Amino acid sequence: MATNLAIDDSLLHEALKIGGLKTKKDTVNLALKEFVNRRKQLEITTLFGKMDPDPDYDYKSGRSR
Repeated sequence: MATNLAIDDSLLHEALKIGGLKTKKDTVNLALKEFVNRRKQLEITTLFGKMDPDPDYDYKSGRSR
């Protein structure tokens, strides 16, 4: 899907430099992926403290050497 956007040139060039990517398209796509992932992580944090722990979970079994 082709989309025309007015993007801040200085911000885009800074993102290109920091990201080490070669094209504007790759830079924008990466930024969108990171934005979506960050928002999903924030949604998950709202669940902290709202779920009861599993009483049968054995945390020590994961520490075996």
